[in-house]
Amino acid sequence: MDTNSSTKGFIWKLTFFIAGVLMLSFSVSDPGDPKTAVGEALVWSQNKAPEIPNNVHIAGESVPLESFGVREQLDREMVVNTYHHSSTMLYLKRASRWFPVIEPILIEKGIPDDFKYLAIIESGLSQVVSPAGAAGFWQFMKGTAPQYDLRITKEIDERYHVVKSTYAACNYLLEAREEFGSWALAAASYNMGKAGIRRELEEQGVQTYWELHLNSETARYVYRLLAIKAIFEAPESFGFSIQADAFYLPYNTRTIWIDSSIDDLSTFARFHGSNLKALKTLNPWLRSTRMTVAVGDSVAIEIPA
Repeated sequence: MDTNSSTKGFIWKLTFFIAGVLMLSFSVSDPGDPKTAVGEALVWSQNKAPEIPNNVHIAGESVPLESFGVREQLDREMVVNTYHHSSTMLYLKRASRWFPVIEPILIEKGIPDDFKYLAIIESGLSQVVSPAGAAGFWQFMKGTAPQYDLRITKEIDERYHVVKSTYAACNYLLEAREEFGSWALAAASYNMGKAGIRRELEEQGVQTYWELHLNSETARYVYRLLAIKAIFEAPESFGFSIQADAFYLPYNTRTIWIDSSIDDLSTFARFHGSNLKALKTLNPWLRSTRMTVAVGDSVAIEIPA
């Protein structure tokens, strides 16, 4: 008998035995426990379905979960945004910086607090440009921006000004709410346009957002806002655990009022103890290397404190 062959056979049998024991130990673990111990590590189970609350509201308006398709459409957005981990995690971090800027403006304008989540589903609280050319936190189109007092020139673009564009978004939403009598429809019109929502309501003979048959993007739009709201109100219930020092803090700045043109923003920034990178980050509406200020006018610029 070959001793080496006998030894190898024993090792293989032992290996299969250990593997079988490990598989059995996993199979009998509690499937209802979202955390499973593996040695000293805790692994979050990724197949836990988000729970849909029994009562859901948008801006104080009740969402009819019993109506055709409503619960399932909301469930889809809850699943997508719960397991869209990197993006949702960044939304939570950025909100810590920008919600303190946005929330007081909503209060001042009489806009329900839920609409701060509109900035998340529009831009993720980033100064982005859409394929269609919409820009900034609130994604205003170049042709629409001047209607809401947002200036656009070769040197500045106030669609990127967080405070001014938030006021502009509030004014749009107030107009839409006045026309449609519903905050849900006002939110949908922010995506589709007031004319589009008006046309669909008339053609389909219905009165609410929840009854409308819409294009895919607008059909998901308000449900996505509701999903983001639910996650933000109880992030740990959806598997998001962020330590306090991991949130992005509001920028610590001071305001300089400028009443004359600036020929070179880099030189201006260095003169004030900063640099162009910080200046453009804090004032993303500055779109050039210079800024022209009209006679008798003054412009506020933020620089690091």
